[in-house]
Amino acid sequence: MKKIVILVLLCSVAGLAQLARPAVYIEPQNGFETYLAAAISKKNVPVDVVTDQTKATYLLKAAPIEIKTESTGGKIARCLFAYCAGIEDKGNVSVQLIETSSSKMLWAYSVNKQRGGGKNAQSMAEAVAKPLK
Repeated sequence: MKKIVILVLLCSVAGLAQLARPAVYIEPQNGFETYLAAAISKKNVPVDVVTDQTKATYLLKAAPIEIKTESTGGKIARCLFAYCAGIEDKGNVSVQLIETSSSKMLWAYSVNKQRGGGKNAQSMAEAVAKPLK
């Protein structure tokens, strides 16, 4: 009987801990919000991602991903006269965490990925989620 009571109490405490997690709404940004939600889950960030902005405690707002591409001619020239390392497209993104009740910006972060540019949205999202934890 004691074991059942302890089990029920532990489940209740775990349930309360789940309720205490803040809710985050990720503002849509050309599909990058999906990568951010997946990265938040993968990195075990202690928040609940919600799809209704009115129920969110925080708003995670991402700027558009900027891709810097180098022309094929530029890549060839760099390989011929310098070195081929680092000739891939480059990408960067910035995010802000805003408290919905006061519109106060609580946290901002910027990520620069030197390889892959637009192909590396998942890596950029994970780089955002890691310090958010």
